[in-house]
Amino acid sequence: MIESRPPAPEGQWEVRFADAASAKGWDCLAQQARENTYRAWVTMRTEPRPATETPRHHRLKGTLAHGVHRGQTCAQWQIEVTGGGRIWYLVDTARDTCWITFAGTGHPRATDAR
Repeated sequence: MIESRPPAPEGQWEVRFADAASAKGWDCLAQQARENTYRAWVTMRTEPRPATETPRHHRLKGTLAHGVHRGQTCAQWQIEVTGGGRIWYLVDTARDTCWITFAGTGHPRATDAR
């Protein structure tokens, strides 16, 4: 399969969707908050693991702190795009890729069980 988008510029991270659901959620989020969603994309490309975490951009905790994609266990991070809208992504250091595992306009239910 031929990749339809250009690779990340030198020194930046690839940003990809882990599955179709996260891609669909991204589209909904972008329709609701285009500018913030774009800023999140740029952040994942340039600084997916910020030295200083903020309430709007931080590593997830507990059982959500890690995820597995393509056999690789990775740290999972969150960017709060809107009051309820979130993006969760895995930081795959072996591939210099951020795998978006969740994107949506509502708060993820997985955090409600905690």
